[in-house]
Amino acid sequence: MEQKIKGKCKYCGKEYTGSYMGRHLSACKARQARIMEEKGSKRCGYFELKIYFKYNKDYWLFVEVSENAALRDVDNFLRDIWLECCGHLSAFRIGEISYESMPAGNFFWGEPPRSMNHKLKTVLEKGMTIDYEYDFGSTTELKITVSDYRIGYYKKEKLTLLSRNNPPVFLCDNCGKKPAVIVRPEYMWDDMGFLCEDCEKEIGSEDDFVLNVCNSPRMGVCGYEGSDIYPDQFEPDQQ
Repeated sequence: MEQKIKGKCKYCGKEYTGSYMGRHLSACKARQARIMEEKGSKRCGYFELKIYFKYNKDYWLFVEVSENAALRDVDNFLRDIWLECCGHLSAFRIGEISYESMPAGNFFWGEPPRSMNHKLKTVLEKGMTIDYEYDFGSTTELKITVSDYRIGYYKKEKLTLLSRNNPPVFLCDNCGKKPAVIVRPEYMWDDMGFLCEDCEKEIGSEDDFVLNVCNSPRMGVCGYEGSDIYPDQFEPDQQ
């Protein structure tokens, strides 16, 4: 994918690439105005995370997460928006320690894996980059950068999606003209994996294993069909 994929800011609706969105979010006047309007009796810290596919940075997310949230909350979010297909195992790698969805004993070397119940304020620091894996067979590998940290008023929501990449467009491998709607994983390496609606009918895919084209780095892997919770196109607060 050689597309400069942009995404929309939650607060002002302006579009930027993933490499610039972090700088925009820190300076966005609409976001700063929203923060200034926050009120409450309690305050806490919030981490801003940039999350991207290890092998293709065109897939990216920016989220703000309460420091009192647990790694499991981030894991659940990633499953909901990008990953969940068959209940696979997952893990964060922070330094030399692995925080796993179902930790098991390590009887050979290194630190034994820990659970994801650890709060973010006990394991994260601004500036660090950590690894995340979903499914230890057909693995989807992500990178998570702690890009910022701020103190604000307590909010009920543990996690706020600030921006995500717009859906990439994949042209049909058969006609080369129309956007693809399905992907045939077994043909992806033969340049015939993506088909538009018309070519799918023309070629016929009844005997093929097909999946939906979706805005996720897990597209075409295992049984992933897209999110039932988050739409592929992120819609900002201001249109």
